[in-house]
Amino acid sequence: MTHEVHRRLAIGVQPVGKQDAEERKQNFDETYLGFDINAAKIEASRCIQCPSAPCQEACPVSNDIPGAFALIEEGDILGAANKFRETSNLPEMCGRLCPQESLCEGACVVGFAIRPDGRSEPPVTIGKLESFCTDYQRQELGGYPLPRYMPEPTGRSVAIVGSGPAGLAVAEDLALEGHKCVVYESWPEPGGVLVYGIPNFKMRKDIVDEYVEYLQQLGIEIRCNVYVGRDITVDGLFESGFDAVFIGTGAGVGNAMGIEGEELEGVHSATDFLVRGNLSGEQLPEHLREPLPKPENVVVIGGGDTSMDCVRTAIRLGAENVSCVYRRTEAEMLGRQEERKHAREEGVKFEMLTLPTRIIGDDQGRVTSVECQRMELGEPDDSGRRRPIPIEGSEFIIPADTVAIAIGYGADPILPQTTKGLKSDRKALIQVDPTGRTTRPGVFAGGDNVNGADLVVTALADGRRAADAIAAYLDSLPVR
Repeated sequence: MTHEVHRRLAIGVQPVGKQDAEERKQNFDETYLGFDINAAKIEASRCIQCPSAPCQEACPVSNDIPGAFALIEEGDILGAANKFRETSNLPEMCGRLCPQESLCEGACVVGFAIRPDGRSEPPVTIGKLESFCTDYQRQELGGYPLPRYMPEPTGRSVAIVGSGPAGLAVAEDLALEGHKCVVYESWPEPGGVLVYGIPNFKMRKDIVDEYVEYLQQLGIEIRCNVYVGRDITVDGLFESGFDAVFIGTGAGVGNAMGIEGEELEGVHSATDFLVRGNLSGEQLPEHLREPLPKPENVVVIGGGDTSMDCVRTAIRLGAENVSCVYRRTEAEMLGRQEERKHAREEGVKFEMLTLPTRIIGDDQGRVTSVECQRMELGEPDDSGRRRPIPIEGSEFIIPADTVAIAIGYGADPILPQTTKGLKSDRKALIQVDPTGRTTRPGVFAGGDNVNGADLVVTALADGRRAADAIAAYLDSLPVR
């Protein structure tokens, strides 16, 4: 190991400022305050510039992380931001939302390098640096960087169904090649999961607003409150003159538990609870505009990141007691450890190895409590996680005036059902080839409606691949 590598490994991790737990419980502002420029330069200098770049290999969009960090270290923050933008449409968002600990940071050599003094240090704080440099750039420029020259129009047009990460990436990439793009969104505002699935304390919404404004400056048209499959079909889009269609509708249908009491007043799907707790009425469809009543006792069922979003939202809504109920142990939880840490700091109680068996209500049909049963872990199931087994006679009651069910999401079946020649599986996930082509000529798809509920960055990667395939398809069409 060279002297230079030893020098870099000796640099300690730079702390990232964040709001104190008691303070942040009172607001919906972002938990993390981010790096300042000096701390960012020091943190970037911890990168040992591995020739093999395992961090880049672990990134679904192959960001040149060492290249960006070399620029930050030199003080070229705008250059570093542009380096991330070469491979990512949403670096400021991925920097906040990706599970870096299982992707780039999980592969970072700095995190498991053996130092001469035996000291260990965490990996380079890749996600926070990615957010820092791209936030810095937008602040310096007054928005997202526009291309120096706009492309010549090609005369081709693409309909993009869904304005989440996959759809917006497709729209941006194709617009930069001169294709006309029209995005259809069923919610009142564009952004998909970035607006309607991510609470403000994880990512402030003005980042999405600025990105949408940038896309509109590229000539992309966005039509909200249009539910493709119901208000217009994919066939209807082709009949109206589009040359290709991309489907990026995500996986927004919340799974139900199938237990007694799910219909009671005060029981919500995770999405309904989050949007009513985090957004204003004008951002929501009419049936969701009534604000949530102030909760006192909240039970959130599930153990992923969405359940952490729900419990932390409940705290900010003023709930006295918030419990997360999960049927396995924390070791089997699929979400981010960071989010569970934040939830605990904010006062959330975790009921592990606990399965809700029924939701109990009063004579007015309003939820009053959740009956639960203790579990123990048996042999692994198909997911590789140990199967929870009920313990006889271990039932107990948790008081609740509000229950949020956050046990996963599925795809909306309406598009496969209403689109001739479009194959999907029994979970309504659309079948595609590795480039995003579906079984219907001219129709492409990517993101959670193909993969099942997954990450923002995997949807983004799908969108970028599909944009390339759509561009090639448009080039292959006869000249008009």
